[in-house]
Amino acid sequence: MALNYIWIGLFAIGVIIGVVKLFLGDFNAMPEMMDSIFSMSNLAFDMTIGLTGTLTFWMGVMKVGEDSGLINRLAKKLSPVLVKLFPEIPKDHPALSSLFINISANMLGLDNAATPIGLKAMQEIQSINKQKDTASNSMIMFLTLNTSGLTIIPVSIMAYRSKFGAADPTDIFIPLLLTTMCSTLVGLLVVYAIQKINLLNKTLLATFAGISLFVAGIFTAVSSLDSEQMQIFCRVLTSILILGCIMFFLFSGVRKKINVYDSFVEGAKGGFHIAVSLIPYCVAILAARRGRMVHSEVRQRKLLCV
Repeated sequence: MALNYIWIGLFAIGVIIGVVKLFLGDFNAMPEMMDSIFSMSNLAFDMTIGLTGTLTFWMGVMKVGEDSGLINRLAKKLSPVLVKLFPEIPKDHPALSSLFINISANMLGLDNAATPIGLKAMQEIQSINKQKDTASNSMIMFLTLNTSGLTIIPVSIMAYRSKFGAADPTDIFIPLLLTTMCSTLVGLLVVYAIQKINLLNKTLLATFAGISLFVAGIFTAVSSLDSEQMQIFCRVLTSILILGCIMFFLFSGVRKKINVYDSFVEGAKGGFHIAVSLIPYCVAILAARRGRMVHSEVRQRKLLCV
């Protein structure tokens, strides 16, 4: 219900500002707002369709892992740690494996891989949520880990910086590593306090110590590299990890003698349906947000012209 009022409020505030500007003599305010809303609706559609290919691919790979039993085996091995973070999720539930893969992909800065797997994980958590219209504690923890976003190798960001001509695309490596570690730690502490999770747990402390040592190792490994060498190191390491993960899932299907192709296609169909179902939500949020922001952007353009 709160989202309903927020969404209506975004539109209402934008219209009120537009009407005030109209009375003050700005006859372009309302037409620009209208054009912006429709353009953002089209952008939301294009953005979601652009996600479809990646989403269908990773959902296909996940389906192979599910049919081969790999997901369940991963869930059992990882459950001692993840159950402490997500106590509401049953020990052998497949959501635990999706959560682990999503968190790992985010740590490596692999946005394209993390997004579809994160959507899959959220669907699986929702399936065991007793209050369907309310976010569960596990959902809140999962969103906290995603938004705080511990990033060990920021591949996507470095690629964007290189594309847009940054003098040193890798100079954000160390600052991003330190800031995301701090944000993740603070986010976890806040959620732990609110959800009353026992932080002084041997399993969790050992996991955090292991992650800290791994981060320290990465920090040591790249500190002696120059910009070009660091970029090559990150690209090669990430490529090896992604391709290794894909082949690991596919060969698990071959080992269990399942029809890998049919399983992949079946999972990809599910990914397509997920992508299509996201379109209304993206259109609603982006259109309302754009209607609210267009007036401030017009003002900024006028100041730049002056």
